[in-house]
Amino acid sequence: MAEEQPKKKPGFQFNIIKNDPLDGHRGQNFGAISLENIAPVYINIETQEAVLDIGGLHGKAEVEKRVKWIKDKKEAEGPDAKEYFLVWIAVERAEAGPVYNGLGACYLMVNKEKRRGYKMMHEHVNSLDDAMKGRIKLDLLDERSKETLKEFLINHNEEMWNISQKMQEAFNN
Repeated sequence: MAEEQPKKKPGFQFNIIKNDPLDGHRGQNFGAISLENIAPVYINIETQEAVLDIGGLHGKAEVEKRVKWIKDKKEAEGPDAKEYFLVWIAVERAEAGPVYNGLGACYLMVNKEKRRGYKMMHEHVNSLDDAMKGRIKLDLLDERSKETLKEFLINHNEEMWNISQKMQEAFNN
């Protein structure tokens, strides 16, 4: 006699998908989010190097690999620790073309030697949410990092930067 498989618990299931979040979904458990227009940019606070790493959408960016995430910052501190700002950037389509629409920044520290990383997950989720909702939150970034991010956005797509009035205003304030 075949063994019965345990039934899945009913309830809300959350899916991160690439295309239309509601296309073809019916009934219970249709909650979904599309991350197609979101990009994670990591800014090394010391070197001011900005890197776009799509792996960050699933916590698999090069910066984040091979570390255990902890809530006690002291465990990650040390001479080999590196501090980063993770900046979530949302792009939307406007009449004039694609624009930088939302931005949320959060902090993390990684110590590859100790194989420890510090981040507060709720801050990362809230930053992503801000970007997705078209909010622009730059208050966490220091002036050098703001300038690095601005240069990165311009160099990434100058035409998009030129028509992103809301983003330009946020950086000029």
